[in-house]
Amino acid sequence: MRMMRSTNESNITGFILLGFSDYPQLQKVLFVTILILYLLTIFGNTTIILVSHLESKLHTPMYFFLSQLSFLDLCFTSSVIPQLLVNLWDPMKNITYGGCVVQLYVSLALGSTECVLLAVMSYDRYIAICRPLHYTVLMHPRLCMALASLSWLSGVVTTLVQSTLTLQLPLCGHYQVDHFICEVPVLIKLACVDTTFNEAELFVASIIFLIVPIFFILISYGYIAQAVLRIKSASGRKKAFGTCSSHMIVVIIFYGTIIFMYLQPANSRSKEQGKFVSLFYTVVTPMLNPVIYTLRNKEVKWALKKVLGKILGLNFI
Repeated sequence: MRMMRSTNESNITGFILLGFSDYPQLQKVLFVTILILYLLTIFGNTTIILVSHLESKLHTPMYFFLSQLSFLDLCFTSSVIPQLLVNLWDPMKNITYGGCVVQLYVSLALGSTECVLLAVMSYDRYIAICRPLHYTVLMHPRLCMALASLSWLSGVVTTLVQSTLTLQLPLCGHYQVDHFICEVPVLIKLACVDTTFNEAELFVASIIFLIVPIFFILISYGYIAQAVLRIKSASGRKKAFGTCSSHMIVVIIFYGTIIFMYLQPANSRSKEQGKFVSLFYTVVTPMLNPVIYTLRNKEVKWALKKVLGKILGLNFI
């Protein structure tokens, strides 16, 4: 590491992701832990996608969006975790300039897409609970595809703007990234010019992709809560609550960590604290999503047993 830091900066064609180099005794533990979580993420989200596709009873808007979320998490973790594992194992902790650029564009696009997609999923739950008789008419396949496309398009647009503006900043030989991922906030800190415009643009984008979706989700669940309270039977209220609780848990975990990272004043938290918070939403949250939806959803568990039964030639139901 010291040799790399003392290398002539004019010969450097990439970046050094310092990551958790201040905790050398922790890096091997993190490597094993993150590798296990990554494998679980791949298995869990792939299972959700396959079950939603193979089981005809799950061909509904709710599971269409859930499979979109699982695919999104697969792509997001694959854009971050492999490089993170390499850097935890390799003492040099290098990433090429091209690799950093790709990671910056892809991870920001996918993270922004998830912010919008979770809001879309809350709208789906609002229609299902508050207007159940019109659900199949309102949430028709073309609308679902349009909403999913809007989520992906919004992510692409924001990364084209934010990432491009960030990469235009002169670094003046600053190639040591005090993080484990190439993302906008940490790269802005490397710039040797005034970054007021970039910081303002980042703040506006954070409002659009964090506060606005959360506000939309809160409104949706406000109407949902009113509708649930009007249900007379306890079993009906429990069923209605069960269809929304998994989504709410995912929303709280995802937005809670993202807001802490992007909207909290930088001087109010330590760098190491920011790294561990980022580690949570890049590694842990994508692994938790399929677990939460599977364990708290009887339909998914039933469909999983049915699909496994067909594959193994057994009857689990």
